[in-house]
Amino acid sequence: MYLLKKDILKLISDKNLIIKPLLCEDTQINELSIDFRLGCDFLVSIQGRDSSINTSYNDRDSGHITNFFQETRRRLGDSFLLHPNQTVLTTTLEYVKLPKNIFAILSMRSSYSRLGLTISTIIQPGYCGCLSLELTNNNKNPINLTVGARLVQARLVQLTEDTNYFSNPRKYICSVRPEISALYNDKELESLHELWLLINNKS
Repeated sequence: MYLLKKDILKLISDKNLIIKPLLCEDTQINELSIDFRLGCDFLVSIQGRDSSINTSYNDRDSGHITNFFQETRRRLGDSFLLHPNQTVLTTTLEYVKLPKNIFAILSMRSSYSRLGLTISTIIQPGYCGCLSLELTNNNKNPINLTVGARLVQARLVQLTEDTNYFSNPRKYICSVRPEISALYNDKELESLHELWLLINNKS
């Protein structure tokens, strides 16, 4: 069940849903969604020295993910230029704590979708931290974004029962700054690497 504005406001009033800072409740909380602002920290995709980003354990000497992203920071009101086909990792300005029985569906505000910006992700029940944003510019032109502007929106969905967000190990939790992909922590990559060694008679 999607939550309506009155439900969202009650959750905030009862401190079951935390959004800090909520700079303008009147414009940020809509009938079916909450608008979130573009934060100040960015991990920008760059052209690395290696030929590709390595997502395999088979060759760990080249193409490490960290070699393809560069940190930068802006102040509120500053501009951030996102080039065509470029991906940037950032976060919302707001820190969020969701109840254990509510998850959020994150999408781009329509005004920015029409410029070619895309994002699509789910925020798990019980999540705490700034919301991670993986922005990609699909336009043929650079897009100049304003730090602090309302960029994305979240629709809240209520579950029939509580979930335990911390029951399984999480790669991304309580983040306040953007983080690069933690893909290398996936256990299946290690298992597939061992299988690859066995098939190819490598020690």
